[in-house]
Amino acid sequence: MMNFDLVGKTAIVSGSTQGIGKAAAIELSKMGASIVMIARNEEKLQSSLLDLDTSQHQKHSYLVADFSNPTNLKNAIQHYVSNGGKANILVNNTGGPKGGAIKDAPIEEFLSAFNQHLICNHILVQALYPLMKEDGYGRIINIISTSVKQPLPNLGVSNTIRGAVANWSKTLANELGGFGITVNNVLPGATNTSRLQSIAQVKADQFNETVDDVFAEMASESPMKRIAEPEEVAAAIAFLASPSASYINGINVPVDGGRTKSL
Repeated sequence: MMNFDLVGKTAIVSGSTQGIGKAAAIELSKMGASIVMIARNEEKLQSSLLDLDTSQHQKHSYLVADFSNPTNLKNAIQHYVSNGGKANILVNNTGGPKGGAIKDAPIEEFLSAFNQHLICNHILVQALYPLMKEDGYGRIINIISTSVKQPLPNLGVSNTIRGAVANWSKTLANELGGFGITVNNVLPGATNTSRLQSIAQVKADQFNETVDDVFAEMASESPMKRIAEPEEVAAAIAFLASPSASYINGINVPVDGGRTKSL
């Protein structure tokens, strides 16, 4: 029988006040997990807490941290751990770098993206995997992009950094699997989030189109002829976080309606 019960488990979800992160936090709370939301805007965090399920006596909380400042994040998560915080599930999710051709990308954009994604992910893992190891249950799920399988046009910095995170994740899966901790990546395709709106607006301005035109073009690239909703990506995250995914480790799971050409 499939087991999706997360009662008694704690999930740390970053970027959880909007989009895929928020959808994931809501879905995991419905499965019984207590959620610790991480984002930089405290007002949005307080509001988002109200959307989480509490029917199974979950205790939700939040941490205020800015992923553009790794030291700030490190201090916040260390304070959480030193004060008795728990963690069984970690969802690494951060807004992607801005679009643009890689040949024109300033060095600073690579450094900023590297810090916000790989370095901040690593800070969270180093702080939390000992808690997972101690509890005998760990799930690390990284929200990346289908670009790790097929680089996307006009997203040069993102393509580069996502690839680095994917290889970091695979290496981590090899090291932590023996402790009952799995590490997997979810690769969203075009998903109805504020980031996609931003990317669409840039393209619309560039080619004298409307955002609706760009969205229609994106939808046409998928065999399903539509873009995803955040809840559809969250469903894949929830499965990988569940007890039923205990032997799934070190993989990339595209959630793109079949858009990616490679297997």
